[in-house]
Amino acid sequence: MDLKIRKYNPILDYENLMNLIQSEGEEWNGYLNPIYREALDNSVTYVALIGEELCGYSRSLSDSGLFVWVIDLLVNKNRRGLSIGKKLMECILLDFPDTDVFVMSDVDEYYEKLNYEREGSIFKIKRHTTKPKLH
Repeated sequence: MDLKIRKYNPILDYENLMNLIQSEGEEWNGYLNPIYREALDNSVTYVALIGEELCGYSRSLSDSGLFVWVIDLLVNKNRRGLSIGKKLMECILLDFPDTDVFVMSDVDEYYEKLNYEREGSIFKIKRHTTKPKLH
C-alpha cells in the first residue's frame, strides 16, 4: 500500500473530499454545506491518499498553541483496518509535539482501541426559540 499523508490543498482535494464525505451517507450530510469549505480552509486538515485516491482525512482546530482539537476523522469504508486513521492522528502529534491534543468523538471505541485517555465529555448547548434574557 502506497499511503501518503499531506496537508489539505483546497484546489486539489476539495471535490474528492466531498465525494468521500458523501459516500458516508446521511449522517455526514451536514458537511456538504458550502460553509464547510471555509471551515476546511481555516482548520489544520490532512488528507490520506493511496495513489490518487483520497481515502481519508482529519480536521482539527488549533487553540493558538494551547490545545489542538480533532473535530473530524474519516476513512473510506473500504480502506478501514489499514491504520490510516491512526496515521492521520500521528501527523497531528508530529506537527504539534508540545501541545495537548483532544478528540471530539462520537466513536469512542476507536480511540479507546488506540489507547487514548478519556478526558471528560462534550455537551451541546440547545438553541432557544426566543432570545435569552441577559442579566
